Amino acid sequence: MPPSPTSPLQTSAAKASVFARRALLNEKHEVYGYTLSDSLGHAGQSTAASDSQLLLNVLTLSNNKSVAGQKTIFITCRHESLDSGDLELATKCQVVLEISALPEANDQLIQRRLTSLQAIKRCGFRFAFDESVLTPAYASWLPLASFVKFDIAALDTKALRAWVKLAKDKTTAILIAESVETAAQHANAIAAGFRLFRGQWFTALVLAPAQEVRPAQASILQLINLVRQQASDEEIEELFKREPTLSFILLRFINSAGFGMRTEVTSFRHAVMLLGHKRLFKWAALLMTNASLGGALQAVGATAVVRGRLMELLTAPLLSREESESAFVVGVFSLLDTMLSMSMESALVNLSLPANINDALLHRGGPLAPFLELTLACESGDCTELAHLASTMSLDVNEVNKAHLQALSWAETLGD
Repeated sequence: MPPSPTSPLQTSAAKASVFARRALLNEKHEVYGYTLSDSLGHAGQSTAASDSQLLLNVLTLSNNKSVAGQKTIFITCRHESLDSGDLELATKCQVVLEISALPEANDQLIQRRLTSLQAIKRCGFRFAFDESVLTPAYASWLPLASFVKFDIAALDTKALRAWVKLAKDKTTAILIAESVETAAQHANAIAAGFRLFRGQWFTALVLAPAQEVRPAQASILQLINLVRQQASDEEIEELFKREPTLSFILLRFINSAGFGMRTEVTSFRHAVMLLGHKRLFKWAALLMTNASLGGALQAVGATAVVRGRLMELLTAPLLSREESESAFVVGVFSLLDTMLSMSMESALVNLSLPANINDALLHRGGPLAPFLELTLACESGDCTELAHLASTMSLDVNEVNKAHLQALSWAETLGD
């Protein structure tokens, strides 16, 4: 059930703006950064105000630290907001402003905006422009471009290659391929010369019926089952003795800054003593995101971690601690089918999970399902749907934004 109207996360500002994110991956399938965009701006209900609010959210909600570690944050930004003094507050962040072409371009307007862009660049910002910056009208903007982005779904192969050649001839900017939704589109973008890729292709399930679960993954599944079945410490320790790499990864996670342990955990027995079996279940789920994952699965694992933490933060004020920890597992395992290259039904056959987790993952049902839908909307880039879901669940969008940024930041602390 969604939270009640009396929830502590109940909305307090009807026109507050909730933001969504989209990941940018590099050629190594690592997450290079995130694009943040706000709901009000996308719905056309505001202009500079929502841009400024988004920038301020990134700053204040992250305590003036980088939102996502060393990753770059891209923020969609309308031209009206470029004249706002709020931009000066974000100079210490790794922020790239995504700037579109002017709605009604003429030489005078382009030159006037150039002056603003140059001043903002001197403050330490970088810019990402769309392909229009390569046209003669915007020649004066081109030296300011650190990134040039192309919607590859709107261009055929011939046109795309022509634009890329033009970009490489005229600028040293990094090229971003947008709307990459399939493996074929990703392969074409690489062949065309792109270095960054934005889209959901890497989370798409690729079934491999004849493929067996990787040994490391099989051991983690076994660990989760042992923990769920309340096996003895000796039985679980025996598994770790056979798989010392798992022990290393688990201890790295538990000792990382994200868990805030006051005492360093030095052994599995020590971990069980401090955490107990119930919390160890949550930590064990994290191992699946780091189980010898290669290629695009690196980004899948990173996405799963953010999903888990976001669901945990969203549910913490509303549900019991046990339900909140189950929400964490739902978020992490929402990509289990992709990580194992099999259907979710087949993946869950290998696990002994609580009914509320199975219900959310298989049927999008139960008390955790609305939080999963909201979490998925946060990374879809569909701000309108995200705002609708938050409203339906009577969630304060400022709290959703705060949890979102905290989840991104927390995910970066694992293994530190």
